[in-house]
Amino acid sequence: MVKDYRKKVGSKTGGIKLYAELKQDFIDADIKIGRDKFYRFLRINNLLVPKTKNYITTTNSNHMYKKYKNLVKDHVPTRPEQLWVSDITYIKTENGHNYLALVTDAYSKQIMGYNLDNHMRTSLCKKALDMAIKNRKYPNLKLIHHSDRGFQYCNPKYTQFAEDNNITMSMTEQYDPYENAVAERINRTLKHEYGLKQTIKNKELAQKLTQQAVYIYNNLRTHFSLNLRKPAEVHLNPNIKYRSYRKNNVNLHQLHI
Repeated sequence: MVKDYRKKVGSKTGGIKLYAELKQDFIDADIKIGRDKFYRFLRINNLLVPKTKNYITTTNSNHMYKKYKNLVKDHVPTRPEQLWVSDITYIKTENGHNYLALVTDAYSKQIMGYNLDNHMRTSLCKKALDMAIKNRKYPNLKLIHHSDRGFQYCNPKYTQFAEDNNITMSMTEQYDPYENAVAERINRTLKHEYGLKQTIKNKELAQKLTQQAVYIYNNLRTHFSLNLRKPAEVHLNPNIKYRSYRKNNVNLHQLHI
């Protein structure tokens, strides 16, 4: 059951999520096993997820473009499409590095738009944002776009496109590991749970694997921060308390955003 679930949803799915998702299957199969015993079962059968660390930067903020103020520092979203976070990560292929631009809803954790290519030009990120805009479910609500100060996000071609679609720009102002925590966690999940960390044969296969990974992430994978619900479900049916990565936050609702 564990192997079948991980094959469908992700090889790095941890014990708590496995137990929550498989509990009914255990009951149906008349398997009497509590959570602690289930963890022992995982350990004995070498099914625990090994911890890995990886730190790579794809940000170049040494440019002359306008850098925007940080509008969301210490603030948390209260609904979907109130705050989007954007980031770039790298994907290794046999022909060299490819780059994956992501736009994610900070509240629902749903990946709204993405684009993978063999360059880091502004168009890489703009295509991801274009997809995200087309996937909006609440287009009339106010929306903030938050990112680092990389040249792609500061380029007027990108900022003007966002503002033309009634999106307000916000950017990190100094290094703070919490500021882009949502984006960084998603990057790590896609890589380590869905095979995007391995060296992939070529860009075309990387694009197919990315499409598959995003679908699983949005529609099948449960999240602790969503009370073990799925991003696509939460995006359409919110009503959860946002789980922040830092203390003393202020709701964006209080700022009328």
